[in-house]
Amino acid sequence: MRLHASPLFLAIALALPVPAGHAQDVSAGIQAQLDRLNAQVAQQQSELTQLRQQLRQVELAQQRGRGLQEPATAPTALAAQSAAPATAPALPAAAVAQQTDPAAPVQQIGEVQREDDEARRAQDKALVVREHAPLFERKFTFDAGFSYSYYDRRQLALSGFLALDAIFLGTINLDQAKATTYTIDLTGRFGVTDRLSLEASVPYVYRDSRFVSGGAGGAASQISEANLSSNGIGDASIAAYYQFVKETARWPDIVGSVRVRGPSGRDPFGLKLIQANDDNTNLILPEDLPTGTGLWSATANVSVLRSYDPVILFGNLGYTYSKPEDFDDISPVLNQVSPAEVALGHTLQLSGGLAIALNDRSAVSFSVSSALQAATHTRAPGGEELRVPGSSSNSTAFNIGGTYTLPSGWIFNGQLAAGLTPDAPNFVFGLHASRMY
Repeated sequence: MRLHASPLFLAIALALPVPAGHAQDVSAGIQAQLDRLNAQVAQQQSELTQLRQQLRQVELAQQRGRGLQEPATAPTALAAQSAAPATAPALPAAAVAQQTDPAAPVQQIGEVQREDDEARRAQDKALVVREHAPLFERKFTFDAGFSYSYYDRRQLALSGFLALDAIFLGTINLDQAKATTYTIDLTGRFGVTDRLSLEASVPYVYRDSRFVSGGAGGAASQISEANLSSNGIGDASIAAYYQFVKETARWPDIVGSVRVRGPSGRDPFGLKLIQANDDNTNLILPEDLPTGTGLWSATANVSVLRSYDPVILFGNLGYTYSKPEDFDDISPVLNQVSPAEVALGHTLQLSGGLAIALNDRSAVSFSVSSALQAATHTRAPGGEELRVPGSSSNSTAFNIGGTYTLPSGWIFNGQLAAGLTPDAPNFVFGLHASRMY
């Protein structure tokens, strides 16, 4: 009521005759009252502005299903608001900046919300793309990985012929091989620019294989078994990643990479086959297990990533070229030496899938990957090139992965791959821990 009665009071006061001596005092009082009224109006306007902002933030938070503040800071903010109810609420930072400098731009609530959404999408994207492309804005990343793969195959061997198209005359042998491989990878990535990243990786491989074969003592029902294990450094590699296109409204992320792998592991050529059991001539196994390919190879990859919050689609196309090498001996026969040139079949890699960011710390991914390898060829000195029977393969797997980020900054990624073709391992389980600096 005071705000509505004040103009009438001022009009009556101005209409009454005032002694000349008191004119200046009345004017000063009226001016003071006007100043107080203006201050109250300004305070009420600031309160209304702040209430509108809070209401807008609540509406936006309800739309995206998230709180206005982090759980650790929300109680503190509420306590601060309830601790001083009698004091005038503080003006927003943008309003203070405008009062201090009228030329300063005022940041609207919609602009703040867009910045928050972009930052959240970038964080969600960083969770899921790290397995397909490096985070270029990170200066250095250390990654330690462990993987376990299991391979189980049975083979029926028939040596003989059919008599009268119904009776088999000869020997029947059932062989079984079970192989497990443990691999530890240590990887370092260095971001040269916001588009170029370099990587170096060194694996350590432990292999354990069990061979089972029938025919012990000349009886098909008797089975012999032998175990063989080996360990050592695998094939080390270096890689370079370059981001050709950064994601926009029209284009996805396009990242190219080149990886060169060197023959630092034990090669599989020239390993002799030996009879593991004197009582079973069918049980034949190599004298050692390899930990590498023995050849230099280069792999070129192109990865495409597109985000549709909270889903990210990704695909990869790669091609591996193996450089032919000469070996002094590639024969598996004991006491026999056969020098030759070996050319591993080139490999075409295809993969694609999607990843879903569950929140700002965790994500899941689903993908299918396939590696199509051509046949291997050998060439003896002065001879012609020969194709190795059964050396071509198609290894396809279905992958399920999960990623979680700790408050300390460590990122853990687990993945399970199930083989879909006979050439693929039965399953592969991997766990990686990385820290970005």
